[in-house]
Amino acid sequence: MPRKARSYKRHKIAPDPRYNNVKVAKLINYIMERGKKSVAQKIVYTSFDYIKEKMKTEPRQIFDAALKNISPLVEIKGRRVGGANYQVPMEVFEPRRTTLGMRWLITAARSKKGKPMHVRLAEELMEAYNKQGAAFKKKEDTHRMAEANKAFAHFARFGKKKK
Repeated sequence: MPRKARSYKRHKIAPDPRYNNVKVAKLINYIMERGKKSVAQKIVYTSFDYIKEKMKTEPRQIFDAALKNISPLVEIKGRRVGGANYQVPMEVFEPRRTTLGMRWLITAARSKKGKPMHVRLAEELMEAYNKQGAAFKKKEDTHRMAEANKAFAHFARFGKKKK
């Protein structure tokens, strides 16, 4: 049985063709369903065009600011200590922070109904930019729960138990 934890090589994501940005490429990959990348690209690019038309600003700046606004700084993880489960607040580091932000953004956009996906995504991005919307509310709820469970923060140092 190996004693050393293995480190895995992370897959490098190629930047997207239009904006030459890795985060936009990640957003495209998260939106993609059933391997249909061209459809996902069309959704993202048309939503960026919609943002440019509505806000008269560079959509990449809106996207970066919105992602920063909805990315959580802390999250809650369940930790079992002495037969009881505690909700332990833990700091979220950069790769997971952007992943959670994008996931919440896409979930919020998909939950809106009655409009095309590119419009829903653009509206959710604009709401996140203005610190509103479902994705921003999810971040606020997570932070509020972490604040409420601050008393259990000392359990975070134990990490995962060995088997």
